[in-house]
Amino acid sequence: MSADILIIGAGASGAAVAWRLSDLGLKVVCLEQGDFVKLSAYPSTRTDWEYLRRTDFHPSPNVRKLDVDIPVNDCDSPIGISYFSAVGGSTILYSGFFPRFHPSDFKTRTLDGVGDDWPISYKDLEPYYALNDKMTGVSGLSGDPAYPPIKQLLPPIPLGKGGETIAKGFDKLGWHWWPAYAAIISRNYKNRKKCVNLGPCNLGCPQGAKSSADVTYWPEALQNGVELKTRASVKRIVVDRDGIAKGAYYFDANGIERFQAARLVILAANGIGTPRILLNSSSEKFPEGLANRSGKVGKNLMLHPLGYVEGIFQEPLDFHLGPQGVCIYSHEFYETDRSRGFVRGFTMQILRGQGPVDTAVAGILRQEIPWGKEHHESFQRTFAHSIGMGIIVEDLPEEHNSVTLDSVLKDRHGTPAPKVTYKLSENSKRMLSFGVTRGKAVMKAAGSLRETGFGPVRVAGWHLMGTTRMGDNPKTSVVNKLGQCHDVSNLFVVDSSVFVTSGGVNPASTLQAIALYVADQIRQNPYEFLAN
Repeated sequence: MSADILIIGAGASGAAVAWRLSDLGLKVVCLEQGDFVKLSAYPSTRTDWEYLRRTDFHPSPNVRKLDVDIPVNDCDSPIGISYFSAVGGSTILYSGFFPRFHPSDFKTRTLDGVGDDWPISYKDLEPYYALNDKMTGVSGLSGDPAYPPIKQLLPPIPLGKGGETIAKGFDKLGWHWWPAYAAIISRNYKNRKKCVNLGPCNLGCPQGAKSSADVTYWPEALQNGVELKTRASVKRIVVDRDGIAKGAYYFDANGIERFQAARLVILAANGIGTPRILLNSSSEKFPEGLANRSGKVGKNLMLHPLGYVEGIFQEPLDFHLGPQGVCIYSHEFYETDRSRGFVRGFTMQILRGQGPVDTAVAGILRQEIPWGKEHHESFQRTFAHSIGMGIIVEDLPEEHNSVTLDSVLKDRHGTPAPKVTYKLSENSKRMLSFGVTRGKAVMKAAGSLRETGFGPVRVAGWHLMGTTRMGDNPKTSVVNKLGQCHDVSNLFVVDSSVFVTSGGVNPASTLQAIALYVADQIRQNPYEFLAN
């Protein structure tokens, strides 16, 4: 059956745009590569959750190798690609840290002479940040001087003894810190129950307290009549001789190739999946890939290199308990200060401590926990005594960092898999080194006995941005300020591939705000964009 609107991808952005367009009286269909994940099936309901983190719920599709996974050739990148195929997408496995971009992130060329300015601003997105917070349920504390005012927040997630300890380290150094904005509800919200400190959040929340897209946007979208087809692997989008999108070919759960006709197509397949589909949708009219007359599809990939710092403390902190996401963060080093040796900046985010298996494995690899008779004693001095810190480094857009189609690797249906080519810039390397050093300083100021730090973390490529960038100039961008492809009038992109710059914060809040913003451009006059 033909649809008025076809959405490809049911993750963070696809869910938001599906809900926002669900009450127009139009036929909306969404194709999702993965399936629903039952809350009762999450690893955190089981004692072997740390084993499942290394198998069926590993962040890398190349390790999971589930039948719904698309492999990624990321051999030519120091950062491995991570994503999760399911209704709710990677929000199933995210930790729920939910900061916004800063106003400066939208005008880095004007302010700092690097990257490019966005064709939209923080002010344009501000009402959609607020709407997204309302739909999602965000806990936090208003008044952070690093941001414009943020309201309508639920009470912040408790810091825990570890958070209180590390906050004293920031205070001692005189550095900014603030309780984290968390997509985890601290009290009952709508039809969802509040966080019960089960943890670990990044293996799925069986309580439904973590605001993944499957429990926030999708229930209302489905109630409003959106048709969601799961285990639907999209192969390519088809256009007619006039360059108008007519729908998409996909493989259903039985491996049968089908066609979903539509009058408007919206891509929400993440910063790797979206360029992969566009490049695989080449035709006589678009020989280099659909909507790719600029040659920018798949270019300017940004991944947020991640540094990791850990401090070991004398007293037990029990910081492995409670929400596994960020409890506090610091934007002390977020804005440009050229005396540091780099431009732009980073976020320092305090993470919960590791579980017992992860503690043992990491300690053995670092030769801090030996095998033999001293093993248990060394383990007890480390487990529940640690605080982790992530250094989220702003990644500047560079054309050579890219997504292309692999010439050999294919998915189970024979469709070419994505190939990632990525290299850290000198700016990112200097920022990462600076950030890790400052992270160790915070740990020491908080009273740690020893500090460890390194980066980039290999399995940390969750933030997939920039590969169909937004801009006013069709020669240097793929979509315009409405999210509409310059080359195909009824084809839109709403995921983080439209990001012009990456900011120094996790992108989930911003990408959902953009999805709602683009949906509202369509809502104002949908028939302007629907093809006949």
